[in-house]
Amino acid sequence: GIASGEALWRMPLGEAYDKLIRSDIADMKNIGGRPGGSIIGAQFVQRFVRGPWAHLDIAGMAWATKDSPLAPKGATAFGVRLLNQLVAEHFEE
Repeated sequence: GIASGEALWRMPLGEAYDKLIRSDIADMKNIGGRPGGSIIGAQFVQRFVRGPWAHLDIAGMAWATKDSPLAPKGATAFGVRLLNQLVAEHFEE
């Protein structure tokens, strides 16, 4: 995140968030209410993956109302620079 200029943080996953995706009529629900929305998404996703994974919740970062050093006003493409940096550093031939 530092190299690409796109800040990240590790989401705190755990049992406290599991209760927010419990459902009376399904195995689980993919919505947990307003508090911790990104965390709820990650809590849901972790049930379906094995091995290392990442949850990029970029919806709130997808549009900028003014120019910034990384992108002009409009669609930001947040996460593209980050993934490009990851591939360049760790998956070179």
